[in-house]
Parts: sequence; C-alpha cells; structure tokens
Amino acid sequence: MSTSNRNPESFTQMADSDLESIGRHCQFEYCGQLDFLPFRCESCRSTYCLDHRSETAHKCPNAGEWARRRNGNTQQENRTAPQKPNIYNSDQCYHVACKTLINTLKDPGVRCPNCNHQYCLKHRLREEHDCAKLTPLGARQGSSASPNETIKSMFAKVRGWGKQQQTATANLIPKPKVKPNSPAARIASVNTMKRSAKGETNVPADRRIYLHVVGTADTQAAEPPAGDFFFDSRWKVGRVLDDAARRLAVENLNNRVGGEEARLRIFHVESGDFLEFSDAIGGGKIKSGDTIVLLRGAGVVLEKS
Repeated sequence: MSTSNRNPESFTQMADSDLESIGRHCQFEYCGQLDFLPFRCESCRSTYCLDHRSETAHKCPNAGEWARRRNGNTQQENRTAPQKPNIYNSDQCYHVACKTLINTLKDPGVRCPNCNHQYCLKHRLREEHDCAKLTPLGARQGSSASPNETIKSMFAKVRGWGKQQQTATANLIPKPKVKPNSPAARIASVNTMKRSAKGETNVPADRRIYLHVVGTADTQAAEPPAGDFFFDSRWKVGRVLDDAARRLAVENLNNRVGGEEARLRIFHVESGDFLEFSDAIGGGKIKSGDTIVLLRGAGVVLEKS
C-alpha cells in the first residue's frame, strides 16, 4: 500500500496480494521473526515486525527522513497557494479617503458607469464618491476653463489673500510705525501661525517650518480651502504636497494618473516659482511664514513654456 504524505506515522502496514507468500521476516538484527502482517519503515524502506516497526525500536539509520519528505511537500504546496491580497497585487477603491482593496473574494469592485472608476460597495453610488466632480477615466479634464485661466484665477486669489494677511499682520504689531513687510511683522506673523498651525507631532520643534497652505478649489466659483501647517524641513516637496492635500481634503491623484492635467504641483508665492518634487522643503528658498498654493494642471503650462 502506498504511503500518503499526510501519514502521521513513520511506518506503514503492508498487505500482500500473493497468498502463497504471505508474511515477511523482520529485518532487525537478531530478530528475523516471520510476521504475517509486516510493517515497512518509510525512512529506511526496510520490513519489520510489530515489535520493531518504529524508528526507535529498530534504530533506523535514516531516522526522520519520512518527516522531512512530508514537510518538503507541504512547503511546496504553500508556495503555490494563492497570494494574500495586498496593495501591490490588488486594486484599491478610487475614493480618495478609502483604503479598501477591491476585486477580491471578500470585497468585489463596482465600476461607476459615469466616471468609469472602480469603487468598493460602500462608495459605489454616485453620491458617495462625488461623481460629478471627477474626471471620467480615459477622458480629458472635464473643465470648461483652460489650465491657463484656472491658474490665473488662482494667482488673483493668492494676491488678494496676501493683502489680507498683510493687513492682519499690521494690526498685530503694537507699534504703528512698523511696516507690514518688516522683519518684526514677519516674526509676529510666524508666532501667531505657530499657535494655530497643525502637523505631525513627532516632528522636532527645531526642524519645523511653518507655512500658510492654500488648496485647490473644484470650481473657480468655490472658495479654496486654506490653513496654517508645519512640516519637517527635511521632507521632500512631494511628501509635503501629500500631507497638505490630505489635511485640506484636496483630491490628490499624483500617484494614480500619468498626465499633468489632474496632477497637483506646489507654487511658492514669495519666489513665484513652482517647487520640484525631489527638493527638500527646507532647502533655503522657503522660510517660515511663507505661503504655498496647491495648483492642479499647472504642469501642462510648464511643459508648453
């Protein structure tokens, strides 16, 4: 009888089909007993009687070989088992705040017929994932305004916010002779920002850089979100963008799309430059108290210029 890999014993009982040769002599030294129901050791493949059937009883020279073969087969079966779903081999719900893995046995994916993106069961309805504000997958940016018009509108709003901040800063200075753009006014503005700025608490105090961040509005008529935050001066611009977009609830598609129409970029108001994703935020150009703006589609203009 053939031995199964799941057999928990090191020996197997043998059954003879030839009635004239029933039985085997035990091969253990000094035994040689004729056993009509012999046992075969699955480690050394020798035949033994009832008393010497175990590896210990016949001092098996290949003790444990049967167990090693069985464990090897088990490991090979585990290697061919289906991979557990993770973020690298499964799809993720397209909702910006959802981390659910979809298209698995537990969570099927549902494709929205309007925006053509896939969602989990919780966010499958149009109202749950703000379908009207999304650009359909494979389509051009669904905005009536061109990227140039959108960026110009954002710049106009930034200039207005800058004037309001200068006025508010001037009111904070007790001495009326101090100019809004003076070093004393800037220090007062930064101190005020420090009291209300939010950020990761594990960032050391001496490494923090405090910035006023303005988000991107979904439409030109809507007021963009804004707030004061602090970041680690050692962070790259790309990480600052991800953290700022998350805190302002701005949809960040930089890691999902390849075109520049839907990607976010950071514009530094004081220098008038767009920041490179690979540069450190504390590289020297940006100082505490400055203003940065998250602009969508600005890369299209930069490529043409």
